[in-house]
Amino acid sequence: MRKLILAVFLFVSTIATNSNADGHGIKMGIILGFTGPIESLTPAMAASAELAFKEASDSGSLLGGKKISVERADSTCVDSAAATSAAEGLVSNGVVAIMGADCSGVTGAIATNVAVPNGVVMISPSATSPGLTDLKDNGYFFRTAPSDARGGQILADITKDRKIKSVAITYTNNDYGKGLADVYAAAVKAHGIKVTTSAAHEDGKADYSAEVATLASAGGDAVAVIGYLDQGGKGIIQGSLDSGAFDTFILSDGMIGDSLTETFGKSLNKSFGSLPGSTGKGAGVFKNVAKAAGIDSSGPYTGESYDAAALITLAMQAGGKADRATIQKNVMSVANAPGKKIYPGELKKALDLLAKGKDINYEGATGVEFTEVGEAFGSFLEKEIKGGKFKTKKQR
Repeated sequence: MRKLILAVFLFVSTIATNSNADGHGIKMGIILGFTGPIESLTPAMAASAELAFKEASDSGSLLGGKKISVERADSTCVDSAAATSAAEGLVSNGVVAIMGADCSGVTGAIATNVAVPNGVVMISPSATSPGLTDLKDNGYFFRTAPSDARGGQILADITKDRKIKSVAITYTNNDYGKGLADVYAAAVKAHGIKVTTSAAHEDGKADYSAEVATLASAGGDAVAVIGYLDQGGKGIIQGSLDSGAFDTFILSDGMIGDSLTETFGKSLNKSFGSLPGSTGKGAGVFKNVAKAAGIDSSGPYTGESYDAAALITLAMQAGGKADRATIQKNVMSVANAPGKKIYPGELKKALDLLAKGKDINYEGATGVEFTEVGEAFGSFLEKEIKGGKFKTKKQR
């Protein structure tokens, strides 16, 4: 019961962009898993999105000086019923758009049951399931993170380059885990790498020795852990290290974050993985903008979160109204060429150009470019662990 109460509890973020006293402010929703298996990642993601909303508000250029207020809600990442209830609360409170959700299963549930029926745009910074590409969204769902259809191939390419000859796969038993595991398994097999087993694991267990024993009996040079760093994926690694079953871990994006290396340190020095990201101009600019605001942008999906929020504000400005239909109509036009390239920290410049009827091409932190269905093409960062810390080797 306590979990459900936490999941549906809405709390207002008191960033310095509160609505105008005359009631003409703009309400925005942020829904992320503030509790659950990625709870160590979401504070920085939310802060990054709020940074973009604040930047637009403080510019004085948003629709003639309007301000944005932000209302947060908890998706839990894994509980679709709780996430749907939380999203319903946001919509009933009058938000014009939602930055989120995060994990693929709850994102699909919110889009299908809440956002699309109510004509509310959602821009997810981190839902990567290939199944969301074909979501019947009537043009209301976007994502600044690329699909796992490409992400699984990238992770397989890195596995090959690291000279892994055989791999056991474990994945969290949900849309994200199953979808990415299937893509990854097919891609590594195409590289001539043997998949010894591919087995699901459930999150929320106290002990994963049985799952580790199954993986160990199948064998492999490494185990690919496709899951969540604050839940079952972490348990699989703990059990593997404790038993000596594996010492090399191939990590999906949901497994990459400082809380993992803070727990296991140099024991993970042979491990590697990938996640969406960029080393381009926008990424460097965002790092500095975020740092100036006291935000650690090194974690996954912070840039994607800033970009999702920025696109919402720019879509409103492009259409000249702060309403749901205007946002839906204009997201694609501000995200893609033609137009002046816009980077983090340049939202006032973009808003002023749009107010004059000029075109913009929002590049943002992640080099935003949407496909025809509104999802990012995206680039990826190859990550490795050295000295007990995640390091970026290169962009893929």
